[in-house]
Amino acid sequence: MNKGFWIGIGLTLLLAVLAELAAGLPYISLIGPLVFAILLGMLWNTFLPVKDEWGSGLKFASKKLLRAGIILLGMRLHLGDLAEAGWTAFGLAAISVAVGIAAVWAAAKLLKSDPAIGFLTAAGTGICGAAAIGAVSSQVKSKPEETAVSVAIISIVGTLFTFAYALLHPVMGLTEKQYGLFAGGSLHEIANVVAAGDAAGAEALDFALVVKLTRVVLLVFVAAGIGIYAARKMKKEGQQGGRLTFRELPIPWFILGFLAVSAVHTTGIVPETVAARLVDLAYLLLAMAMAGIGLGVSFNAFRKAGFRPFAACLIGSLVLAAIVYGYVRLVV
Repeated sequence: MNKGFWIGIGLTLLLAVLAELAAGLPYISLIGPLVFAILLGMLWNTFLPVKDEWGSGLKFASKKLLRAGIILLGMRLHLGDLAEAGWTAFGLAAISVAVGIAAVWAAAKLLKSDPAIGFLTAAGTGICGAAAIGAVSSQVKSKPEETAVSVAIISIVGTLFTFAYALLHPVMGLTEKQYGLFAGGSLHEIANVVAAGDAAGAEALDFALVVKLTRVVLLVFVAAGIGIYAARKMKKEGQQGGRLTFRELPIPWFILGFLAVSAVHTTGIVPETVAARLVDLAYLLLAMAMAGIGLGVSFNAFRKAGFRPFAACLIGSLVLAAIVYGYVRLVV
């Protein structure tokens, strides 16, 4: 590992720490550190273009540290919470993932948006925002600028919805439990869910987190399915015959690590104070990963992508919110 590698890593750490500090400010906290990290990275690269020799460090951060962060994030999930919430929460999570992905992807198709960005924002809308985009992007081999723009779009739309939920929840006609299920089933980032759920009370926040974390668990199955599809497509385009073997599947094993860490947390072996510190470390690593992605592009990428990907995400998110709202009103 050369000097450039450590400079690249150090730069992502610096931007991640700055993002963590900025995300603690009033109102800005709704956006979350992952958004700030990628925006800071893009700002840096726009005005102070990164050097080629830093590339290895930036790649390590955006790939390896991303996976490590997702694994450690399992320390905030207690598998018993999923069982207690029952089939109502699981059914809502499954509907949210399916509708979120389908609605944004369909909107992107109708608007003739960039297909790669449309697919990534669809995954982020249906599952868990930036973390889902990061996981799925490795499966479909997205370009850094496509990943960065997708994360920025999902974060902006998620933030807008968070503000709207916090303002409108008194007139939605939902109980605390219903509102929590609604927020957890339709918002993008965990940070969005925490902010919007907390606005309606402790019970709302608890149910919001259970549904949201159930959606995060479903990332395992969605990412595996995408990996199988991508592998078959590559084989077909490469005109390679034969059956796809299990060893050839690009299954994201690091997400299974997330479930394993969740299981360990569920046993109670790890003290809550230690678990909390590990979750903090997870978000730091994720912020470093997002900074690494942001440092690979500049704001010119938005001009290239145009308004259509943002519009597709916004439309799809509105469809998801409407369906989830109807579900909690009729079923819960």
